[in-house]
Amino acid sequence: MREDGLAARDAAEQVARRSYGKLVAYLSGRARDVAAAEDALADAFAAALADWPRNGIPQSPEAWLLAVARRRTIDAARRQRTGEQAADHLAMMHDELEAAAANASDIPDQRLALMFACAHPAIEAGVRAPLILQVLLGLDAAMIASAFLTSPAAMGQRLVRAKDKIRKAGIPFRIPEHEELPGRLGAVLDAIYAAFSEGWTDSGGTDVARRDLAEEALFLGQLVTQMLPEEPEALGLLALMLYVEARRPARRGARGEYVPLAEQDISLWNMDMIEAAEGLLLRASPLDSIGRYQIEAALQSAHVARRRKGDANWSSIVQLYDALLALSGSPVVAINRALAIAEVEGAPAALEILQSLANDARLTQYQPYWAARAELLARTHARDEARHAYEVAIGLERDPAVRDFLLQRQSALAP
Repeated sequence: MREDGLAARDAAEQVARRSYGKLVAYLSGRARDVAAAEDALADAFAAALADWPRNGIPQSPEAWLLAVARRRTIDAARRQRTGEQAADHLAMMHDELEAAAANASDIPDQRLALMFACAHPAIEAGVRAPLILQVLLGLDAAMIASAFLTSPAAMGQRLVRAKDKIRKAGIPFRIPEHEELPGRLGAVLDAIYAAFSEGWTDSGGTDVARRDLAEEALFLGQLVTQMLPEEPEALGLLALMLYVEARRPARRGARGEYVPLAEQDISLWNMDMIEAAEGLLLRASPLDSIGRYQIEAALQSAHVARRRKGDANWSSIVQLYDALLALSGSPVVAINRALAIAEVEGAPAALEILQSLANDARLTQYQPYWAARAELLARTHARDEARHAYEVAIGLERDPAVRDFLLQRQSALAP
Protein backbone atom coordinates (compact mmCIF):
# COMPACT_ATOMS: atom_id res chain seq x y z
CA MET A 1 0.00 0.00 0.00
CA ARG A 2 2.86 2.32 0.81
CA GLU A 3 4.42 1.75 -2.64
CA ASP A 4 1.02 2.34 -4.26
CA GLY A 5 0.71 5.59 -2.32
CA LEU A 6 4.15 6.77 -3.47
CA ALA A 7 3.33 5.87 -7.08
CA ALA A 8 0.04 7.76 -6.85
CA ARG A 9 1.78 10.80 -5.40
CA ASP A 10 4.42 10.71 -8.15
CA ALA A 11 1.70 10.46 -10.81
CA ALA A 12 -0.21 13.38 -9.28
CA GLU A 13 2.95 15.51 -9.16
CA GLN A 14 3.71 14.73 -12.80
CA VAL A 15 0.19 15.71 -13.85
CA ALA A 16 0.43 18.91 -11.80
CA ARG A 17 3.70 19.88 -13.49
CA ARG A 18 2.40 18.94 -16.93
CA SER A 19 -1.21 20.12 -16.87
CA TYR A 20 -2.03 22.28 -13.82
CA GLY A 21 -2.17 25.55 -15.72
CA LYS A 22 -4.11 24.07 -18.61
CA LEU A 23 -6.74 22.56 -16.28
CA VAL A 24 -7.12 25.72 -14.20
CA ALA A 25 -7.42 27.85 -17.35
CA TYR A 26 -10.12 25.60 -18.76
CA LEU A 27 -12.10 25.41 -15.50
CA SER A 28 -11.75 29.17 -14.89
CA GLY A 29 -13.05 30.01 -18.34
CA ARG A 30 -16.13 27.85 -17.83
CA ALA A 31 -16.87 28.80 -14.22
CA ARG A 32 -15.84 32.46 -14.70
CA ASP A 33 -14.32 32.19 -11.24
CA VAL A 34 -10.56 31.67 -10.82
CA ALA A 35 -10.64 30.95 -7.08
CA ALA A 36 -13.42 28.37 -7.50
CA ALA A 37 -11.46 26.64 -10.28
CA GLU A 38 -8.33 26.51 -8.10
CA ASP A 39 -10.30 25.11 -5.15
CA ALA A 40 -12.00 22.51 -7.33
CA LEU A 41 -8.72 21.34 -8.80
CA ALA A 42 -7.09 21.22 -5.36
CA ASP A 43 -9.97 19.01 -4.17
CA ALA A 44 -9.50 16.81 -7.25
CA PHE A 45 -5.80 16.30 -6.49
CA ALA A 46 -6.64 15.48 -2.85
CA ALA A 47 -9.23 12.96 -4.06
CA ALA A 48 -6.63 11.42 -6.38
CA LEU A 49 -4.21 10.86 -3.52
CA ALA A 50 -6.97 9.01 -1.67
CA ASP A 51 -8.38 7.06 -4.63
CA TRP A 52 -5.41 6.12 -6.82
CA PRO A 53 -3.54 4.02 -4.21
CA ARG A 54 -6.70 1.86 -3.80
CA ASN A 55 -8.05 1.72 -7.34
CA GLY A 56 -4.94 2.32 -9.42
CA ILE A 57 -3.75 5.27 -11.47
CA PRO A 58 -6.28 5.94 -14.27
CA GLN A 59 -5.28 5.63 -17.90
CA SER A 60 -5.88 9.36 -18.36
CA PRO A 61 -5.09 11.13 -15.06
CA GLU A 62 -5.98 14.54 -16.52
CA ALA A 63 -9.46 13.34 -17.55
CA TRP A 64 -9.99 11.81 -14.08
CA LEU A 65 -8.97 15.04 -12.35
CA LEU A 66 -11.10 17.17 -14.66
CA ALA A 67 -14.13 14.94 -14.00
CA VAL A 68 -13.78 15.39 -10.24
CA ALA A 69 -13.02 19.10 -10.53
CA ARG A 70 -16.03 19.48 -12.85
CA ARG A 71 -18.38 18.20 -10.15
CA ARG A 72 -16.82 20.48 -7.53
CA THR A 73 -17.01 23.49 -9.88
CA ILE A 74 -20.65 22.92 -10.78
CA ASP A 75 -21.60 22.41 -7.11
CA ALA A 76 -19.89 25.68 -6.18
CA ALA A 77 -21.57 27.56 -9.04
CA ARG A 78 -24.96 26.10 -8.09
CA ARG A 79 -24.58 27.41 -4.53
CA GLN A 80 -23.72 30.91 -5.78
CA ARG A 81 -26.20 31.32 -8.66
CA THR A 82 -29.99 31.35 -8.74
CA GLY A 83 -32.68 31.97 -11.35
CA GLU A 84 -33.23 31.03 -14.98
CA GLN A 85 -30.02 32.66 -16.24
CA ALA A 86 -28.02 30.69 -13.68
CA ALA A 87 -29.69 27.46 -14.76
CA ASP A 88 -28.76 28.12 -18.39
CA HIS A 89 -25.14 28.85 -17.44
CA LEU A 90 -24.92 25.72 -15.28
CA ALA A 91 -26.31 23.56 -18.07
CA MET A 92 -23.84 24.96 -20.58
CA MET A 93 -20.94 24.59 -18.14
CA HIS A 94 -21.99 21.02 -17.35
CA ASP A 95 -22.07 20.02 -21.05
CA GLU A 96 -18.70 21.60 -21.84
CA LEU A 97 -16.93 20.11 -18.83
CA GLU A 98 -18.56 16.73 -19.39
CA ALA A 99 -17.23 16.62 -22.95
CA ALA A 100 -13.76 17.74 -21.88
CA ALA A 101 -13.57 15.23 -19.02
CA ALA A 102 -14.40 12.40 -21.44
CA ASN A 103 -11.20 13.03 -23.38
CA ALA A 104 -8.47 15.15 -21.80
CA SER A 105 -6.57 15.34 -25.09
CA ASP A 106 -9.41 17.54 -26.43
CA ILE A 107 -9.10 20.15 -23.68
CA PRO A 108 -8.27 23.41 -25.49
CA ASP A 109 -5.22 25.24 -24.19
CA GLN A 110 -6.64 28.49 -22.83
CA ARG A 111 -3.70 29.52 -20.67
CA LEU A 112 -2.97 32.63 -22.69
CA ALA A 113 -6.62 33.73 -22.41
CA LEU A 114 -6.46 33.30 -18.62
CA MET A 115 -3.20 35.25 -18.47
CA PHE A 116 -4.80 38.18 -20.28
CA ALA A 117 -7.83 37.99 -17.97
CA CYS A 118 -5.47 38.34 -15.00
CA ALA A 119 -3.87 41.34 -16.75
CA HIS A 120 -7.19 43.15 -17.25
CA PRO A 121 -7.17 46.92 -16.48
CA ALA A 122 -9.73 46.33 -13.71
CA ILE A 123 -7.06 44.41 -11.76
CA GLU A 124 -4.61 46.45 -9.69
CA ALA A 125 -1.52 46.93 -11.87
CA GLY A 126 1.00 45.73 -9.29
CA VAL A 127 -0.73 42.40 -8.74
CA ARG A 128 -1.38 41.37 -12.36
CA ALA A 129 1.91 39.53 -12.91
CA PRO A 130 1.87 37.87 -9.44
CA LEU A 131 -1.72 36.74 -10.08
CA ILE A 132 -0.71 35.08 -13.34
CA LEU A 133 2.11 33.25 -11.56
CA GLN A 134 -0.20 31.83 -8.92
CA VAL A 135 -3.09 30.95 -11.20
CA LEU A 136 -1.15 29.47 -14.12
CA LEU A 137 1.79 27.89 -12.30
CA GLY A 138 0.41 27.20 -8.85
CA LEU A 139 3.12 29.18 -7.03
CA ASP A 140 2.40 30.04 -3.41
CA ALA A 141 2.29 33.61 -2.10
CA ALA A 142 5.65 33.30 -0.33
CA MET A 143 7.55 32.34 -3.49
CA ILE A 144 5.79 35.06 -5.49
CA ALA A 145 6.49 37.64 -2.78
CA SER A 146 10.22 36.88 -2.91
CA ALA A 147 10.24 37.42 -6.68
CA PHE A 148 8.54 40.84 -6.30
CA LEU A 149 10.42 41.99 -3.16
CA THR A 150 7.37 42.18 -0.87
CA SER A 151 5.93 40.32 2.15
CA PRO A 152 4.01 37.02 1.77
CA ALA A 153 1.08 38.31 3.89
CA ALA A 154 0.61 41.45 1.78
CA MET A 155 0.95 39.46 -1.45
CA GLY A 156 -1.59 36.86 -0.29
CA GLN A 157 -4.21 39.53 0.48
CA ARG A 158 -3.72 41.24 -2.87
CA LEU A 159 -4.07 37.95 -4.75
CA VAL A 160 -7.35 37.11 -3.00
CA ARG A 161 -8.77 40.55 -3.82
CA ALA A 162 -7.72 40.24 -7.46
CA LYS A 163 -9.47 36.88 -7.93
CA ASP A 164 -12.60 38.27 -6.32
CA LYS A 165 -12.45 41.22 -8.72
CA ILE A 166 -12.33 38.90 -11.75
CA ARG A 167 -15.47 37.10 -10.54
CA LYS A 168 -17.48 40.17 -9.55
CA ALA A 169 -16.55 42.24 -12.60
CA GLY A 170 -17.25 39.39 -15.00
CA ILE A 171 -13.87 39.84 -16.70
CA PRO A 172 -13.87 37.80 -19.96
CA PHE A 173 -11.37 35.02 -20.55
CA ARG A 174 -10.12 35.77 -24.06
CA ILE A 175 -7.19 37.10 -26.04
CA PRO A 176 -7.79 40.88 -26.20
CA GLU A 177 -8.20 42.82 -29.40
CA HIS A 178 -5.09 44.49 -30.83
CA GLU A 179 -5.97 47.92 -29.44
CA GLU A 180 -6.28 46.46 -25.93
CA LEU A 181 -2.87 44.78 -25.96
CA PRO A 182 -0.58 47.67 -24.92
CA GLY A 183 -2.17 47.92 -21.46
CA ARG A 184 -2.11 44.18 -20.80
CA LEU A 185 0.77 42.52 -22.59
CA GLY A 186 3.35 43.92 -20.17
CA ALA A 187 1.89 42.10 -17.17
CA VAL A 188 1.77 38.82 -19.12
CA LEU A 189 5.42 39.15 -20.12
CA ASP A 190 6.44 40.15 -16.59
CA ALA A 191 4.78 37.04 -15.17
CA ILE A 192 6.49 34.77 -17.68
CA TYR A 193 9.87 36.30 -16.89
CA ALA A 194 9.29 36.07 -13.13
CA ALA A 195 8.47 32.37 -13.53
CA PHE A 196 11.62 31.86 -15.59
CA SER A 197 13.72 33.69 -13.00
CA GLU A 198 12.40 31.49 -10.20
CA GLY A 199 13.24 28.41 -12.27
CA TRP A 200 16.68 29.82 -13.07
CA THR A 201 17.59 30.05 -9.37
CA ASP A 202 17.96 26.26 -9.45
CA SER A 203 20.72 26.45 -12.01
CA GLY A 204 21.86 22.89 -11.38
CA GLY A 205 18.44 21.49 -12.23
CA THR A 206 18.21 19.50 -8.99
CA ASP A 207 14.89 21.02 -7.87
CA VAL A 208 12.35 19.47 -10.27
CA ALA A 209 9.63 22.04 -9.55
CA ARG A 210 11.93 24.98 -10.27
CA ARG A 211 13.39 23.34 -13.39
CA ASP A 212 9.87 22.83 -14.68
CA LEU A 213 9.14 26.52 -14.01
CA ALA A 214 11.88 27.56 -16.40
CA GLU A 215 10.66 25.11 -19.04
CA GLU A 216 7.06 26.28 -18.59
CA ALA A 217 8.12 29.92 -18.93
CA LEU A 218 9.94 29.17 -22.18
CA PHE A 219 6.85 27.38 -23.49
CA LEU A 220 4.59 30.30 -22.57
CA GLY A 221 7.06 32.74 -24.17
CA GLN A 222 6.96 30.73 -27.38
CA LEU A 223 3.16 30.61 -27.20
CA VAL A 224 2.93 34.41 -26.95
CA THR A 225 5.28 34.94 -29.90
CA GLN A 226 3.32 32.45 -32.02
CA MET A 227 0.02 34.22 -31.32
CA LEU A 228 1.51 37.74 -31.47
CA PRO A 229 4.42 37.45 -33.94
CA GLU A 230 4.69 41.21 -34.51
CA GLU A 231 5.03 42.17 -30.83
CA PRO A 232 8.69 43.21 -30.37
CA GLU A 233 8.69 42.92 -26.56
CA ALA A 234 7.36 39.36 -26.75
CA LEU A 235 10.20 38.55 -29.15
CA GLY A 236 12.65 40.29 -26.84
CA LEU A 237 11.53 38.32 -23.80
CA LEU A 238 11.84 34.98 -25.55
CA ALA A 239 15.30 35.99 -26.82
CA LEU A 240 16.33 36.98 -23.28
CA MET A 241 15.23 33.65 -21.81
CA LEU A 242 16.97 31.67 -24.56
CA TYR A 243 20.25 33.55 -24.04
CA VAL A 244 20.15 32.80 -20.31
CA GLU A 245 18.97 29.20 -20.63
CA ALA A 246 21.73 28.51 -23.16
CA ARG A 247 24.30 29.00 -20.40
CA ARG A 248 22.70 26.62 -17.91
CA PRO A 249 25.09 23.67 -18.62
CA ALA A 250 28.10 25.89 -17.81
CA ARG A 251 26.82 27.30 -14.51
CA ARG A 252 27.94 24.26 -12.53
CA GLY A 253 31.31 22.53 -12.40
CA ALA A 254 31.98 18.80 -12.35
CA ARG A 255 31.30 18.64 -8.60
CA GLY A 256 28.26 20.91 -8.72
CA GLU A 257 30.16 24.07 -7.76
CA TYR A 258 28.84 27.46 -8.92
CA VAL A 259 30.71 28.97 -11.91
CA PRO A 260 30.24 32.74 -12.56
CA LEU A 261 29.80 34.02 -16.11
CA ALA A 262 33.37 35.29 -16.38
CA GLU A 263 34.75 31.81 -15.67
CA GLN A 264 32.30 29.63 -17.62
CA ASP A 265 33.44 27.18 -20.29
CA ILE A 266 31.72 28.66 -23.33
CA SER A 267 32.03 25.37 -25.22
CA LEU A 268 29.25 24.14 -22.92
CA TRP A 269 26.85 26.90 -24.00
CA ASN A 270 23.93 25.85 -26.20
CA MET A 271 24.77 27.68 -29.42
CA ASP A 272 21.49 26.67 -31.10
CA MET A 273 19.60 28.58 -28.40
CA ILE A 274 21.94 31.56 -28.73
CA GLU A 275 21.45 31.67 -32.50
CA ALA A 276 17.68 31.42 -32.04
CA ALA A 277 17.85 34.35 -29.59
CA GLU A 278 19.89 36.42 -32.07
CA GLY A 279 17.27 35.71 -34.74
CA LEU A 280 14.46 36.88 -32.44
CA LEU A 281 16.29 40.15 -31.75
CA LEU A 282 16.75 40.69 -35.48
CA ARG A 283 13.01 40.13 -36.00
CA ALA A 284 12.20 42.67 -33.27
CA SER A 285 14.58 45.44 -34.39
CA PRO A 286 12.64 46.71 -37.45
CA LEU A 287 9.35 46.87 -35.52
CA ASP A 288 10.32 50.33 -34.17
CA SER A 289 9.36 49.84 -30.53
CA ILE A 290 12.14 49.40 -27.99
CA GLY A 291 11.27 48.07 -24.55
CA ARG A 292 12.75 46.53 -21.44
CA TYR A 293 13.02 42.96 -22.65
CA GLN A 294 14.67 43.85 -25.93
CA ILE A 295 17.30 45.87 -24.04
CA GLU A 296 17.85 43.03 -21.54
CA ALA A 297 18.24 40.60 -24.43
CA ALA A 298 20.70 42.99 -26.08
CA LEU A 299 22.69 43.02 -22.83
CA GLN A 300 22.83 39.24 -22.85
CA SER A 301 23.94 39.35 -26.49
CA ALA A 302 26.74 41.78 -25.54
CA HIS A 303 27.92 39.50 -22.73
CA VAL A 304 27.91 36.52 -25.10
CA ALA A 305 29.92 38.48 -27.69
CA ARG A 306 32.35 39.66 -24.99
CA ARG A 307 33.08 36.09 -23.89
CA ARG A 308 33.16 34.54 -27.36
CA LYS A 309 35.24 37.25 -29.09
CA GLY A 310 37.19 38.63 -26.13
CA ASP A 311 35.95 42.16 -26.81
CA ALA A 312 35.96 44.48 -23.79
CA ASN A 313 32.68 46.18 -24.70
CA TRP A 314 31.87 47.47 -21.21
CA SER A 315 31.10 51.01 -22.40
CA SER A 316 28.35 49.67 -24.67
CA ILE A 317 27.04 47.53 -21.82
CA VAL A 318 26.87 50.58 -19.54
CA GLN A 319 24.92 52.47 -22.23
CA LEU A 320 22.42 49.63 -22.44
CA TYR A 321 22.04 49.65 -18.65
CA ASP A 322 21.51 53.43 -18.76
CA ALA A 323 18.62 52.91 -21.17
CA LEU A 324 17.20 50.05 -19.12
CA LEU A 325 17.37 52.02 -15.89
CA ALA A 326 15.62 54.99 -17.52
CA LEU A 327 12.80 52.64 -18.59
CA SER A 328 12.40 50.61 -15.42
CA GLY A 329 13.81 52.58 -12.48
CA SER A 330 14.53 49.17 -10.95
CA PRO A 331 17.06 48.95 -8.09
CA VAL A 332 18.06 45.53 -9.45
CA VAL A 333 19.02 47.14 -12.76
CA ALA A 334 20.89 49.85 -10.83
CA ILE A 335 22.99 47.17 -9.09
CA ASN A 336 23.94 45.51 -12.36
CA ARG A 337 24.68 48.90 -13.90
CA ALA A 338 27.01 49.68 -10.99
CA LEU A 339 28.95 46.46 -11.61
CA ALA A 340 29.33 47.39 -15.29
CA ILE A 341 30.49 50.90 -14.34
CA ALA A 342 33.13 49.32 -12.08
CA GLU A 343 34.70 47.84 -15.23
CA VAL A 344 34.83 51.26 -16.92
CA GLU A 345 35.38 53.79 -14.11
CA GLY A 346 36.60 51.61 -11.25
CA ALA A 347 35.15 50.17 -8.05
CA PRO A 348 34.93 53.49 -6.09
CA ALA A 349 32.53 54.97 -8.67
CA ALA A 350 30.39 51.83 -8.52
CA LEU A 351 30.34 51.88 -4.70
CA GLU A 352 28.98 55.43 -4.78
CA ILE A 353 26.05 54.16 -6.83
CA LEU A 354 25.40 51.28 -4.41
CA GLN A 355 25.56 53.69 -1.49
CA SER A 356 22.82 55.76 -3.11
CA LEU A 357 20.62 52.63 -3.05
CA ALA A 358 21.35 51.77 0.58
CA ASN A 359 18.13 53.33 1.91
CA ASP A 360 15.89 51.20 -0.34
CA ALA A 361 14.26 48.82 2.15
CA ARG A 362 13.64 46.25 -0.58
CA LEU A 363 17.37 45.61 -0.85
CA THR A 364 18.06 44.78 2.80
CA GLN A 365 17.10 41.15 2.12
CA TYR A 366 18.30 41.04 -1.50
CA GLN A 367 21.37 38.83 -1.78
CA PRO A 368 22.79 40.22 -5.08
CA TYR A 369 23.01 43.71 -3.53
CA TRP A 370 25.22 42.47 -0.70
CA ALA A 371 27.28 40.23 -2.97
CA ALA A 372 27.92 43.14 -5.35
CA ARG A 373 28.80 45.40 -2.44
CA ALA A 374 31.21 42.81 -1.03
CA GLU A 375 32.95 42.35 -4.38
CA LEU A 376 33.42 46.08 -4.90
CA LEU A 377 34.62 46.67 -1.33
CA ALA A 378 37.14 43.88 -1.77
CA ARG A 379 38.49 45.61 -4.88
CA THR A 380 39.05 48.80 -2.88
CA HIS A 381 40.79 46.81 -0.10
CA ALA A 382 38.09 47.70 2.46
CA ARG A 383 38.44 44.17 3.82
CA ASP A 384 36.47 44.43 7.06
CA GLU A 385 33.49 45.98 5.31
CA ALA A 386 33.78 43.42 2.51
CA ARG A 387 33.77 40.56 5.04
CA HIS A 388 30.61 41.93 6.62
CA ALA A 389 28.88 42.32 3.25
CA TYR A 390 29.86 38.77 2.30
CA GLU A 391 28.49 37.57 5.65
CA VAL A 392 25.09 39.12 4.91
CA ALA A 393 25.06 37.76 1.35
CA ILE A 394 25.95 34.25 2.57
CA GLY A 395 23.14 34.37 5.13
CA LEU A 396 20.60 35.37 2.48
CA GLU A 397 21.64 32.85 -0.19
CA ARG A 398 19.43 29.75 -0.62
CA ASP A 399 21.61 27.87 -3.11
CA PRO A 400 24.34 25.87 -1.28
CA ALA A 401 26.69 26.05 -4.30
CA VAL A 402 26.45 29.85 -4.50
CA ARG A 403 26.85 30.04 -0.72
CA ASP A 404 30.08 28.02 -0.98
CA PHE A 405 31.28 30.34 -3.76
CA LEU A 406 30.68 33.39 -1.56
CA LEU A 407 32.41 31.72 1.38
CA GLN A 408 35.47 31.12 -0.82
CA ARG A 409 35.48 34.77 -1.91
CA GLN A 410 35.23 35.85 1.72
CA SER A 411 38.04 33.49 2.78
CA ALA A 412 40.27 34.83 0.01
CA LEU A 413 40.32 38.28 1.60
CA ALA A 414 43.75 38.96 3.07
CA PRO A 415 43.89 39.51 6.85
